[in-house]
Amino acid sequence: MKILNSVLIWGFHCANLILIALYSYPGSIFGHILYDNSSIQPKITEDFSIFNILISSNHLYTFACLSIIGILAYRNNKKINLLIYYLLLLSIILEFLHIIIPNREFEFGDFFGNIVGVIVVVIIYKIKKYAQSK
Repeated sequence: MKILNSVLIWGFHCANLILIALYSYPGSIFGHILYDNSSIQPKITEDFSIFNILISSNHLYTFACLSIIGILAYRNNKKINLLIYYLLLLSIILEFLHIIIPNREFEFGDFFGNIVGVIVVVIIYKIKKYAQSK
């Protein structure tokens, strides 16, 4: 169990670095690799629309995965709430950085996708933790 936790912590930190690198790149690295065009962003699935608010599916999946890895890695740590604040702050800051990164734009759909990805995982974690305490 201790080895698995170490792997999860290492994976979480690596995923953070990779995410920050991808977000900081002026354009889409995946678009450049797949389509030889860094202005095209491949989509995993179609974006979601809830109450006429567009939510980027790519961003939701990305931040949900990062949140799952982080929460699994630090679930037994007393500072889990600090991790949750970090994930929310990271999701906000990275999207706002697109305002100043060349060939990138701030988009509300991406912004909402980032936040919803984190919040859904946190809600599931809190419900599971509450159920286990009963």
